[in-house]
Formats: sequence, C-alpha cells, structure tokens
Amino acid sequence: MTGEAVPPDRGWRRMLRQFKSFFGVGILAAVVHYSLLIFLVEWRKVDAVLATMAGYLAGGLLSYGLNRLLTYEAERGHLEAGWRFAVVALIGLGLTTALMSAFLRLLDWHYIPSQLLTTGIVLLWSFFAHKYWSFRDRA
Repeated sequence: MTGEAVPPDRGWRRMLRQFKSFFGVGILAAVVHYSLLIFLVEWRKVDAVLATMAGYLAGGLLSYGLNRLLTYEAERGHLEAGWRFAVVALIGLGLTTALMSAFLRLLDWHYIPSQLLTTGIVLLWSFFAHKYWSFRDRA
C-alpha cells in the first residue's frame, strides 16, 4: 500500500469494464441457451419452462469458464469459486423458472419475449452476485 489516493471513478470504470465483459460472455451463453430452448420447443416439442431450464444450464457451463477467465480477477480457486458459482446459478435457475412460469402460465405471453425479459433480470442478479461473492475480485 503506497498511501496514494485512488481516483473515485476508478472503481466505476473497472466495474463498467467487467460488466461489458460479463455482457459479452452473456451473449455467448445466451446463444447457447436460446438455441437449445428453441430447438427443444420447436423441434422436440418440450415444454418451454423445461426447455429454458436446460438452456440455462448449458449456457451456465460456458459462462463459468469464460467469466472466470475474462471478466473477474478471481482470488478464489476453482474449488471455492465453482461451488459459489453453482449456488448463484441455481438461484438464477430458480428465478428463470419462476419468471418464465409466471410469464407463460399466468400472463400467457409467448416464450421468446418472456425469455428476453427473464434474461435481463437474471443478468443483473448474476453479475453482482458473481462479482461480490462467487469470484470476489481484487479491489
């Protein structure tokens, strides 16, 4: 520690860089998620809620590896970060399932707009949960 003052906007710029990286990884994970969702619903006639759960899990596997590598300067090893990532992902899966069920069954929306809104909500939850708990990056 040098005792030098840290510019107040440094933390915000860093968080913005991390969010951009997280968003980019999220796009790749979403391509996996949505591809599996659409394939299962349209070609395999799987229920949309079950299909979105499968897509979420597939995208989550990609997301862990890329976010650990590209987004966060993780202090935690794979063993500790991995189980924490899994807890956040399971909560995200629960949110995804609950939101999709509500949009599809209660509001009778189409599964694509439902998934788009759900993705946005879960994206924000996941970013902050991973930043401050799963990977707890360096300050």
